[in-house]
Amino acid sequence: MAIKGDDKQLLAMANRFKVVIDQGAYDLGSWSKVTGLDVTWDVAEYRAGDSWNHRWYYPGNTKYQTIKLERAACKDTNVVKKWLNEGATKPKFYTGTLKLYDANNDAVTEWELRNVVPAKWSIAGFEAGSSKVALETLELQHLGFLDDEQKAV
Repeated sequence: MAIKGDDKQLLAMANRFKVVIDQGAYDLGSWSKVTGLDVTWDVAEYRAGDSWNHRWYYPGNTKYQTIKLERAACKDTNVVKKWLNEGATKPKFYTGTLKLYDANNDAVTEWELRNVVPAKWSIAGFEAGSSKVALETLELQHLGFLDDEQKAV
């Protein structure tokens, strides 16, 4: 990628990101791995009856994957537990933000997740004879990060 003149900017680092729920009400901290941040579209095909093989394609419904977060258990695990406890007693939809940072820890971009709910939480088993780090996994179900709701024309 060529950089011209004043366009020098630091690129987003895949190892620097943070997850926040409800605009900071629950700062879930940094994670070592995030997967599932993607969107796919159903494609609608239209074929006119007066043409042999001509067709039109239109974007259809969007589908979002479950976001899976992984990291070593740490003090931020207590924030996750607090959020999960509150959600278990007072279920509601949350907003979520996943921020990606550059090498200077400046935010490069972010994804606002709509109607976030925890789908699964787990921690690796404990074993006295092992010296492994305890890994925590959190899965988030959401309605998406694009502004793809139907707009009135």
